[in-house]
Amino acid sequence: MNILENIYRFDFSILNFIQEHLRCDFLDWLCRTFGYMGTAGLVWIVLSIVLLFFKKTRAAGVMALVSMGLVYLLGDCVIKPIVQRPRPFLTDSELNMFRDTPLFAPIPSGYSFPSGHSGVAATFATTLLLKNRVIGLIALAPVLFMIFSRLYNYVHFPTDVLCGALLGIAVAFLVYFVFRKTKLDKKLSPDRLSRKRDA
Repeated sequence: MNILENIYRFDFSILNFIQEHLRCDFLDWLCRTFGYMGTAGLVWIVLSIVLLFFKKTRAAGVMALVSMGLVYLLGDCVIKPIVQRPRPFLTDSELNMFRDTPLFAPIPSGYSFPSGHSGVAATFATTLLLKNRVIGLIALAPVLFMIFSRLYNYVHFPTDVLCGALLGIAVAFLVYFVFRKTKLDKKLSPDRLSRKRDA
């Protein structure tokens, strides 16, 4: 058994467990709703734009938007066309116990690896955690559920969402480091101490 077969065995064991043991009407509705909300990262983009209107959170909003743009470029425009992994509901494998089950969520297009939803959601949450722990922790719950919904909706493999989330986290840290080094975060959201020193 090669490495690729082991990965698929691991992935489908988790997906099939979710379908067999966690499926219910309430989660169908909730995960379908999160699926629509996460389309093209819309909910995270809107929340990031809202952050721009407040001086204290403006830097976080800009950093989140930059990070999400980079995650999209790296994930959807570079990695996905190279890997070309089909989505679970399109994968013809004896391990796929639910390939004939109709989806309860928007049917996505494009390849599966890495998960763009997970990458964008993870980079948004990481940016907020780095800039404001309280706000970041509040955002963490819906972000984690968004990532779970990709598995529940059978549109991504666990390794897709894991690698997508790791990509999002790495990009968020990189953007945070660049903004700190260039002091662009202080220019966007000056704190009280820096304003006093400037005076």
